[in-house]
Amino acid sequence: MAMPVDNQPPSDYPLYNIGAVSRMTGISIATLRMWEHRYGFPQSGRTAGGHRLYSERDVMRLRWVKGQIDQGMQTAQAIHALHHNEEAVEAAARPADTGSGGGSLPVELADLSPYRESLLVALLNHDTATADRVLGELLLSQALSRLIYEVIVPVLDETGRGWQEGRINVATEHFATNYVRQRLMMWMLAGPPPFPVHRVVLAAAPGELHEGSLLILGALLRRRRWPVAYLGQSVPLPDLAAFATDLQAPAVVIVATTEPPAAALADWPRYLPDAARLGKPFVGYGGRIFNEKPEWRQRVAGVFLGETLEDGLNAIDRLLQGQQARPQ
Repeated sequence: MAMPVDNQPPSDYPLYNIGAVSRMTGISIATLRMWEHRYGFPQSGRTAGGHRLYSERDVMRLRWVKGQIDQGMQTAQAIHALHHNEEAVEAAARPADTGSGGGSLPVELADLSPYRESLLVALLNHDTATADRVLGELLLSQALSRLIYEVIVPVLDETGRGWQEGRINVATEHFATNYVRQRLMMWMLAGPPPFPVHRVVLAAAPGELHEGSLLILGALLRRRRWPVAYLGQSVPLPDLAAFATDLQAPAVVIVATTEPPAAALADWPRYLPDAARLGKPFVGYGGRIFNEKPEWRQRVAGVFLGETLEDGLNAIDRLLQGQQARPQ
């Protein structure tokens, strides 16, 4: 099995039929067909029966074009602007012909702070059209992992701080968080073709209602082609164990951010005794409480996945790779 990577733009693999794309983008089916006939955009794939199929990248490009049109640009101009931007990105990523082996800086080194600030302002103003446009522009050129680490995570952190300090009311905090949650769920569902292995189970510990880090892990694992089964908030351990056993999951990943969920999580070997004894499936855990009070790492069996999201992602990736390398 090839080593998975997550430093690629959205997948070009055809996944969605035209009805799904219409719902995801807000562009009617008739308009999608007309754009392809009149402008050759996007150049969708086809099933054996001749039905259109669109990739994750197609969806992002369509959203970007729709955002420009919503701002008053003509359709032909918006599509031309998209192609111009993509050509500029490709040119920036190519080494310059200087005769000395030098080259221009790749677009990946660009500062993303203006996008981060624009997304935060848009969400605080309840402006989903601008938020969609910001993410659409980023997804045309940036790796999803970089977008998440440098834009999504800081925006979630700042929104949470604003709520705690009384600068952002509950409704606006929920609006911003749910907007981001929906995008993360979409990226989790719409990744590149997954490896033909059983799904990794992702769950929050009993009583745990914070799922942002879990959603991010799910989206990034899918970028690395690992299939996931996402369970979300506050999953009872007996149900989690039965679900993981039924799926023959190679891994169960659980998050806890405070002491009560961590205390509940410590009881997991009672419900997954084979995992506790043999390490199959492996049970990994993480969350803020394990960073703030490292003694909790000694109280919970299994694999502590690290102090950061990136540490956790890489640890899960290594453990899954190791399982695939073992004789079955």
